[in-house]
Amino acid sequence: MSDIPFSNPGWAGNTGEFDLTEKEVRGDDFVGDRPKDGGHPSGAGTMPYMLVDKDPDAPLFEGEYRQRFEKILTRYPDKRAALLPVLSLAQELRGHVSAESMDEVAGLLELSPAYVRGVTTFYTMYNKRAVGRYLVQVCTNISCNLCGADEVLQAFLRYTDAEMGETSKDGNFTVIEAECLAACGFPTCVQINSRYYENVTPADVAQIIEHLKPEGES
Repeated sequence: MSDIPFSNPGWAGNTGEFDLTEKEVRGDDFVGDRPKDGGHPSGAGTMPYMLVDKDPDAPLFEGEYRQRFEKILTRYPDKRAALLPVLSLAQELRGHVSAESMDEVAGLLELSPAYVRGVTTFYTMYNKRAVGRYLVQVCTNISCNLCGADEVLQAFLRYTDAEMGETSKDGNFTVIEAECLAACGFPTCVQINSRYYENVTPADVAQIIEHLKPEGES
């Protein structure tokens, strides 16, 4: 058995000719270091990760993040087309996309603030207010709902001591419902920051939360 909090008996176990363990296939972290400058321009706009550590006051964009921003612009015919990855980059830095961030992005891309706000508020993937170190999204759509998603959601709220949509007092967790996480074959699915946890049951929640808490906290 894997020592990761969750093991998925599905595709993750199909290690093929590489003879990898499930831990090596799924991993507890992303493989390798993600360069802040985005690496090759072709991949610069495909890094919309939710980081654990966030800085709401971080500048948009300086140093290596400015390099990534410039690389993103080279991949699109005009600046407006780069809006989504640039919003993702702002969220990676600050943890959410505030009204002030929207206005700054509008200026950088030479767009109207109203246009940027209309796009940002359309997508649920952009947090419009600050969230905890870990954003817990529990899918409650039909497949997960039939397999106990409501109970899983309540367990997360209980073990994080958080209210729905609010951040726990320790600042570690924000718990929300997700309409669908596109993992209907492995209900209940939970997304925590940029990682998926599949086949989650209420009995699993305490172990997940304990695994995520900063060292020394209980």
